[in-house]
Amino acid sequence: MKMYADTTGRRTAQILADVGMLAWVGLWSYCGRVVHDATLQLLGPAQRLESAGSTFGSTMQDAGSTLRQVPLVGEDLQGPFQRAAGTGTSIRDAGHQLGVAVGHLATVLGLFTAVIPIVLVAGLWLLLRLRFVRRATAAQRFIDAAADLDLFALRALARQPMHRLARVAADPAGAWRAHDPDVVRALALLELRDSGLRPPAAQARAV
Repeated sequence: MKMYADTTGRRTAQILADVGMLAWVGLWSYCGRVVHDATLQLLGPAQRLESAGSTFGSTMQDAGSTLRQVPLVGEDLQGPFQRAAGTGTSIRDAGHQLGVAVGHLATVLGLFTAVIPIVLVAGLWLLLRLRFVRRATAAQRFIDAAADLDLFALRALARQPMHRLARVAADPAGAWRAHDPDVVRALALLELRDSGLRPPAAQARAV
C-alpha cells in the first residue's frame, strides 16, 4: 500500500495535510472540553439547591422529632414539621435531578462541539487520502512490474486536459501510435505525476 507520493512537493503537501488534520482534531477536542467545563459551571446552583433542600429537610425532621417529645400534643406539633421535611426532600431531589441534567447537557454540548467539525473535515481528508492510496497503489504495481510506460501514456491521452496534451506534441495521439519514445515518456509523466509516482529509475530523467 502506497501512503505517500514519490514527488517531493506532493509528498510534503500530504504530510502537512496529515499534521494539519491532527492539529484540527486536537483544537476541536480542546474546544469541546472547554464547552463541557463551562456548562458544568451550572452545577453550582443545582448543588446549592440540593444542599439547601437536604439541610432544610434534616432541620425540620429534627425539630419534629424534638416536638414529638412534648406530652399530649407532641404528635400534633410534629405533623407540620414532618410535612416541611418532605418539602425539603422534594427540593433536594429537584436539585439532584437538575445536576444530572446539567451533566448530561455538558456531555452532549461538548461532544457536538468537538465531533461535528472533526467529522466534517476528517471525512473529506480521509476521502482524498483513500482515493490517492487506491490510485497510487494500483499504479505502482504496473510501474514496478515493467519499465514500459506505454500504458500510462495511453491513460494520459484519455484523461489529461487537452491543453496539457498540446504542450507535449502537436499530435500526441499520432506520436503515441508511432511509438515516439520521447512523446510516450512525456505523456506517461503527466499521468504518473497525477498519481504521485515517478517513472522507473532506469527510465527516469528530470521530472
